[in-house]
Amino acid sequence: MRQVLIDTQLFQLNPLQLTEAIKGPNGNLIVEGRLQTAEKQNGNGREYPREILEREVDKYKEGPIAENRALGELDHPDSQVINLKNVSHNIKDIWWDGDDVVGKIEILPTPSGNILLELFKNGITVGVSSRGMGSLKQMGETLEVQDDFELLCWDFVSTPSTPGAYVKPVNESKNFDVANYARINEIITEILCNNGCCPVM
Repeated sequence: MRQVLIDTQLFQLNPLQLTEAIKGPNGNLIVEGRLQTAEKQNGNGREYPREILEREVDKYKEGPIAENRALGELDHPDSQVINLKNVSHNIKDIWWDGDDVVGKIEILPTPSGNILLELFKNGITVGVSSRGMGSLKQMGETLEVQDDFELLCWDFVSTPSTPGAYVKPVNESKNFDVANYARINEIITEILCNNGCCPVM
């Protein structure tokens, strides 16, 4: 049975600085980092076969990325729908590095994008999370994603399910603060609710 599949990892930025060198033509911040990994069990006990993820990456490049609509949200609902009021970023390109899917992502000047930008500026580490539809098959201790999988988007979130899937500004030398990290979700929800666009849970 097909269901919404959400898998998160730390988004590790490539060693770039928060300068004009990583800003797009319109001045928006551009970040690069790993979005997902194939052939490896993640924190949710799932594994994405390389051929299935390759197919979906190709479709994503030819569709949403080519059409400049590869949008994602800041935190995501358990839904197939990308809510435009919560959009924070647009993926400009994706490619393979070994079994890792790497992306170049533009942070948009939307309310959610501005929150994400401020988190980056303050050295807060966030996660990147894929959202898709598909079914699973138990293979020993692993849940294998099946051929009916359809990739919907990648969102930025606070809680990772895959080790090493956090995104943070690469030029930061600050150590990760667990207490601050645990409060990210709560802070984001408070900000959104105070602005009248509290997400439906």
